[in-house]
Amino acid sequence: MPTAKDASGRASARKPATRKTSAEPRLSRQRRPEALSVEEWQTQLRRQFGREQTFLLENLGNDPVFSEFAVTNPASGGRYRVAIRGAHPGESYCSCPDFATNDLGTCKHIEFTLGRLAAKRGGNAALKRGFQPSYSEIFLDYAGQRSVRWRSGLDCPRRLQKQAATLFEPANGWRLALQRYADLETFVAAAARLGHEVRCYDDALAFVAEIRDAKARQFVLADAYPRGADTPQLANLLKVPLYPYQIQGALFAARAGRALIGDEMGLGKTIQAIGAVELFARHFGAERILVVCPTSLKHQWQREFSRFTDRSSEVIGGLRPARQAMYRNDSFCKIANYETLARDMDLIQAWAPDVVIVDEAQRIKNWNTAAARALKRIASPYAVVLTGTPLENRLEELISIVQFVDQHRLGPTWRLLHEHQQRDDHGRVIGYKALDKVGAALSEIMLRRRKTEVLEQLPPRVDNTLFVAMTPLQRTLHDENGDIVARIVKRWRRTGYLSEADQRRLTCCLQNMRMACNSSYLLDRETDDGAKADELVTLMEDLFEQPDAKVVVFSQWVRTLELVIRRLDARGWGHVLFHGGVPGDKRGALVDRFHNDPDCRVFLSTDAGGVGLNLQHAAATVVNMDLPWNPAVLEQRIGRVHRLGQTRGVQVVNFVAQGTIEEGMLSVLAFKKSLFGGVLDGGESEIFLHGTRLSKFMESVEQVTAAVGEAEAPEEPPTSACPQDQEAPRRQEPAGGPHASGAEENDVLLLSAAPQAAAGAEHAPGALANPWAPLLDAGLKLVESLAANQSGTAGTQTPTWLETDRQSGKTYLKIPIPEPEAVQHLANALQGLLAGLRR
Repeated sequence: MPTAKDASGRASARKPATRKTSAEPRLSRQRRPEALSVEEWQTQLRRQFGREQTFLLENLGNDPVFSEFAVTNPASGGRYRVAIRGAHPGESYCSCPDFATNDLGTCKHIEFTLGRLAAKRGGNAALKRGFQPSYSEIFLDYAGQRSVRWRSGLDCPRRLQKQAATLFEPANGWRLALQRYADLETFVAAAARLGHEVRCYDDALAFVAEIRDAKARQFVLADAYPRGADTPQLANLLKVPLYPYQIQGALFAARAGRALIGDEMGLGKTIQAIGAVELFARHFGAERILVVCPTSLKHQWQREFSRFTDRSSEVIGGLRPARQAMYRNDSFCKIANYETLARDMDLIQAWAPDVVIVDEAQRIKNWNTAAARALKRIASPYAVVLTGTPLENRLEELISIVQFVDQHRLGPTWRLLHEHQQRDDHGRVIGYKALDKVGAALSEIMLRRRKTEVLEQLPPRVDNTLFVAMTPLQRTLHDENGDIVARIVKRWRRTGYLSEADQRRLTCCLQNMRMACNSSYLLDRETDDGAKADELVTLMEDLFEQPDAKVVVFSQWVRTLELVIRRLDARGWGHVLFHGGVPGDKRGALVDRFHNDPDCRVFLSTDAGGVGLNLQHAAATVVNMDLPWNPAVLEQRIGRVHRLGQTRGVQVVNFVAQGTIEEGMLSVLAFKKSLFGGVLDGGESEIFLHGTRLSKFMESVEQVTAAVGEAEAPEEPPTSACPQDQEAPRRQEPAGGPHASGAEENDVLLLSAAPQAAAGAEHAPGALANPWAPLLDAGLKLVESLAANQSGTAGTQTPTWLETDRQSGKTYLKIPIPEPEAVQHLANALQGLLAGLRR
């Protein structure tokens, strides 16, 4: 409305208004009087509320009535600009969000100001006469559907008035015809040549520019990609090829300018947003991209930008001075989390992003949260909002998300709820109606696809790794054990030797680091510090929007699954728990329930369920709360769902704790598959029996734990016990508690069976410190396997030393042969023993 040219002259004294009571009966905010239309009711509610307030009023112009005012709320500190041009709705203006979106042409601040002005001498008479300036105005009318209007001044030349009649429609309140938007600049220039002042306000110009830009985008993209998503050039939009529906999504967002991509989980909303950003950058000059996402996804976004594009990206974090410096850096994309938006609003506004990407936008479904309010203050010409669950429980959630994309798209909230809510006699919402109209209203800015719609384009399996941030307690537990690992590695690097106690401590600490990545509960059984379980619930909320969706969740530790169960129970989601402690005769019932009970949505399993189960007909999603270090075990897990008979695309989601041993191993595992499979996932302990393999293992430990900073760690005096032997909480039982599976047991106690002097073998060739170790170890494993088989309480996997002949049904013993070098040492030792006996 009025620009700075109006704001000159004296200002009235600022003092609180005196609350006035009205003789009229008070209106209820919950129930509409039958005598009033919905529009009249909402207008009068604002008038009633506004004129009861004790706001501060300051006149910023010269005229006592038709001027520009500042209205301040002393309680909240909110300050808004009000321009009074008349007493009727649509004639005045306010800078508050409600005025911009309520379609009423008024708000509580305007009504408060009108009430104060009407109480002054001559105020009512002036308002009745109306605004009669010498200059003319082009302004944006917010009453009903927004439109640009013309108001001629007293000194307007007749020639200009006639020209205005060709542009604006006199019979329609002097509204600018949509087809004449392109001629507005010519008209303003003609007025300037005639020497007549025409004030064209910023919001009106912004509205016209928005309409014209939308048309220009359509033209540019149609010219560049005449065949739409099938245009060959789009195949090379990013470094990684996109599926056709993903190209369609990126193109849709670019055409819309501000769009909501609400595809079902697993369809690649991230890559579509990055594709749209690339289109904005190539064709519309976008140079500054702001990604707003949960803390746990910041580094994930950075990796995706690096994977899909050659453009720079930067994660915003640290204390305020550090964040301030980051916003000054010259990087294409900056990635911030929701929690810092309000604190960094001045930095973001000064940086002025061209495109804002909002990930997991259901985080702003409540418009009254600090994050939602801060996000909606960020002004950018383009925006891409991503959420798999745009509507969860209430229509207001969708309204809040859409308001960031286009605050006018759904119209005012009061009208939307009136038209679509169903209420009982007490005013309670009992349902919704005519939602197809909401979908139609959103069709130009929202794209929503389900997997079933694009199944033919999808690969049979999609793997996603989600990086999850650590809590301070988790980080402390992880790094304390990492320090011990670093000292042991340093000692080994210097001496080339590890005692049996050091080997045992090494395994314990590595295991503790992995456990800490899931939750502190796995180590102390008391605290529940860790984000993985909560991120899983967020993922499930997305998945379970589809009524028949089911999920298979794996973790090596039962305690992790216990934390998940707490959250499932709180939400009423049915589930079954499958682990090594479940008797064999009861396992089938668990699988049957998951297959046949529609209320059983989640199959929770340790690696006891990694083999022998067929779940492909019930589920199409596998979630790994922690990655086993043996890739074969990981494939066994996924193979429960991704197998012959699966008719849907399989989604695999792996949770990895950011900046931990889990993340460190990702870059190493491809080269160490067999090594890590033997050491840390219940494989053959012979890996530790020879110097060369120990050397390789220790080198791998160095690489995997590099983030812990072992190179600078001070050396610790050797000790003979695992740290849990000395300090509470003790954890010598199998990891995951008494119900843990056999594989989990091997993980914790694996190195305790290794020979004491094995570590020195590489530096003393020809002398194996304990040549009997391979045979003793094999014997120990044999006894354990037979005992477990007889008791019916076998661990996570069927004993690998027992094999049943399919034809005869007989069970045979299958014993692995040690490495040739070990066999040779053992043979030499036996020969020496026999020679001694002969003497």
